[in-house]
Amino acid sequence: MNFNQKVTDYISNASDEQVEILDHLRKLIHESVSGVSEEIKWGFPVFCRTKDFAYFRYAKKHLTLGFYNIEKIEDPDGLLEGSGNTLKHIKIKKMSDINEELLKEWFKSISE
Repeated sequence: MNFNQKVTDYISNASDEQVEILDHLRKLIHESVSGVSEEIKWGFPVFCRTKDFAYFRYAKKHLTLGFYNIEKIEDPDGLLEGSGNTLKHIKIKKMSDINEELLKEWFKSISE
């Protein structure tokens, strides 16, 4: 996995529980998408392949996992939040909020 030290530094500034979740999401992204790279843009980690496809950031009470290219995501359960046409997100408060299979599917579809 090609981890960027600046992203590692960003993650290390979160709370202990959030660090665990962010590390998990980061690994999940790298396992799901071959050739992914990561960098800090706009103050938070952004993941890209040929173009940006996902980001995450932490807040006091939750994490935001955002998705670009949302027209490629199937979301029949309406989990995505936001009113934009090209960018939406989900909020994660604890590890059990993570649906790995769904996220892997989303990461693959939006990174192509």
